[in-house]
Amino acid sequence: MASHFAFEAIGTHWQIDIYEALSSAQESVLLLLIRERIELFEKTYSRFRADSIVTKISQQAGEYTLPQDAEPMLSLYHDLYTLTGGLFTPFMGQVLADAGYDATYSLQQSRPLTAPPQWDEVMSYVPPVLEVKKPFLFDFGAAGKGYLIDIVGELLQEQGIKAFCVDAGGDILHRNIEPLRVGLEHPDVPTQVIGVVELQNKSLCGSAGNRRKWGDFHHIINPQKLSSPTDIIAIWVMADSTILADAIATCLFFVQHGMLSKYQFEYLLVRADYSIEQSDGFLMLQ
Repeated sequence: MASHFAFEAIGTHWQIDIYEALSSAQESVLLLLIRERIELFEKTYSRFRADSIVTKISQQAGEYTLPQDAEPMLSLYHDLYTLTGGLFTPFMGQVLADAGYDATYSLQQSRPLTAPPQWDEVMSYVPPVLEVKKPFLFDFGAAGKGYLIDIVGELLQEQGIKAFCVDAGGDILHRNIEPLRVGLEHPDVPTQVIGVVELQNKSLCGSAGNRRKWGDFHHIINPQKLSSPTDIIAIWVMADSTILADAIATCLFFVQHGMLSKYQFEYLLVRADYSIEQSDGFLMLQ
């Protein structure tokens, strides 16, 4: 027996499979807990919600007390911001909104793009207090979904569930003694896969420019060039946590994997000419 949840949240489809027997009452309670936790995360970190803390930060400087879960995410952002020379940054919100990826999903560029601010220029963070020196618009799209998947996974474990799979829009957290076979979607032909991997007690995240694409842009924009990368069309990253896999998948659009060697991960990327680069540990089934 297994339980299966499917729903929409944070702009994507969620599928949660629990490889343990639960009663109908347990399922109802668990789903409510999951939905409430996602709602709380979104109300804190979404730039698409008028009532979020992120939106308030974009409107007014001052001190904000952030929830406890902010520290791991901001710590990772700051470290990768430093390693990539600012190419991986949480300050892309206004750039993305001006390019057309705004709160109304207009997908129409509204004004010329300007470079995002520097970290120390706009904020300082001594947990739990965020000091906002001048208003700016966060965007946590490069790691936020992965982090939320991890948070949902932690919630499941706190409820005594050990065997499960959380899949949010193709980003996956797996915990089970039986491996899961995952197809890697062809970046230009969604009905086809370029290969299959086995995932076991790890996370897998993918990023490609084909899903959210408009004009000359897709959801990843280089903060220095103010254009979307075209030399790489798809990336998958496998790591122990989903937040790390999600974040590294974005970093690899901008930097070589060697710059991120302090972290443990495996990767596969597809270039525009369909050539493939992959780490030795990223193994596809024959």
